[in-house]
Amino acid sequence: MNKSELVSAIAAESGLTKADSKKALDAAVAAISKALKDGDKVTLVGFGTFAVAKRAARQGINPATKKAITIPAKSVVKFKAGSELEL
Repeated sequence: MNKSELVSAIAAESGLTKADSKKALDAAVAAISKALKDGDKVTLVGFGTFAVAKRAARQGINPATKKAITIPAKSVVKFKAGSELEL
């Protein structure tokens, strides 16, 4: 499912127009992104939790040259599914 399909599904489920659904989705994504950038955890009960984790620097190998490289430390977003999210 891509963004336009998600917007259509939100519109069909909520009764909103596609334009309003797109605005709501964009606002939700922006709010989640801002919270994660601020170091906060975002929990949507029943769906899951978005959190920021630190990944330490590590050694790797450049597959083209087979030489050792240092991969720098960085922050990554992790998602843990909630108990009600079933496939």
